[in-house]
Amino acid sequence: MKREEKGAIIEELTDKFQSIPFFYITEANGMTVAETNNLRRMCFERGIEYKVVKNSFIKKALETLDTDFTPFNETVLHGQSAVMFHPENGKAPAQLIKEFRRTNDKLQLKAASIDYSLFIGADQLDTLISLKSKQELIGEIIGLLQSPAKNVISALQGGGNKLAGILKTLSEREEAA
Repeated sequence: MKREEKGAIIEELTDKFQSIPFFYITEANGMTVAETNNLRRMCFERGIEYKVVKNSFIKKALETLDTDFTPFNETVLHGQSAVMFHPENGKAPAQLIKEFRRTNDKLQLKAASIDYSLFIGADQLDTLISLKSKQELIGEIIGLLQSPAKNVISALQGGGNKLAGILKTLSEREEAA
């Protein structure tokens, strides 16, 4: 591979790391061609980009970013590595990895970066799946903020209805008497 080709790959990776705030680094040693094709098909169906990349290219691309990814150097960037990107959903790759591992345990999570927070090791998979996206958190906050106002309005409307009912009953008693 020529120096220009290597530079282009590193530049492409750098652009992806900068534009997509979450990525996963996986290892798939010992997978057959059929298993790899199945994994790639699952990634394609879910909009996840899956690239097998040399560790040195990943390292050089990460060095250009503002975040400190040096913890990846000692524990993550060795052996065969692949990178998973999803442009919108940070936990979609984690869900795919967990689902794929139900039938094939050769796919391993090495590390992930979610909004530049580092998660290292396969034991972090459940944590990554349970993380909420920004949209989910914003929705919950809006729901929590709206809830007290709705309760106050309901109480006022309910109290007004009760008061009207009591007045109506009293007026009917006066007319009957």
